[in-house]
Amino acid sequence: MLRYLAELSLPRYVLWCYLFWWLGVAIPYFEPSPYLWGTSLGMSAIIGTGLYLSTAHAGAVRTTLSRWTLARLYMMPFCVSSFAALIKGRGFILVFHPDWLGNVWPLGGCIALAGSCLAARAWLGRRQASGSASRAARTPA
Repeated sequence: MLRYLAELSLPRYVLWCYLFWWLGVAIPYFEPSPYLWGTSLGMSAIIGTGLYLSTAHAGAVRTTLSRWTLARLYMMPFCVSSFAALIKGRGFILVFHPDWLGNVWPLGGCIALAGSCLAARAWLGRRQASGSASRAARTPA
């Protein structure tokens, strides 16, 4: 887990923040409507397949996608369509809660993740530096 956090790229960090923001709406505004979630799943299947075809089969040579990349191609349309359905008529401004407190925990999740990444990088960096120093001390000159 530390290595994952230490090596987390900026694009993947942004995707995690998207997930935090979606959870910040999906949890407090959850609706048990089979129609809403069925429509979101349907959109996910249609748009996700289009995204898959446009990435894996766009060129002359098929591009192999990792499982997580493929999963994200289907998760993103699901999250977008369900997000839009859940905030409809609730006074949101773009993707922001009308009440500033509603924005706190998703933003806090993004900040906590950034802090965790920085801490993991620092910890692993110190660990590697001390490992290098101890190896150098054991190596005869």
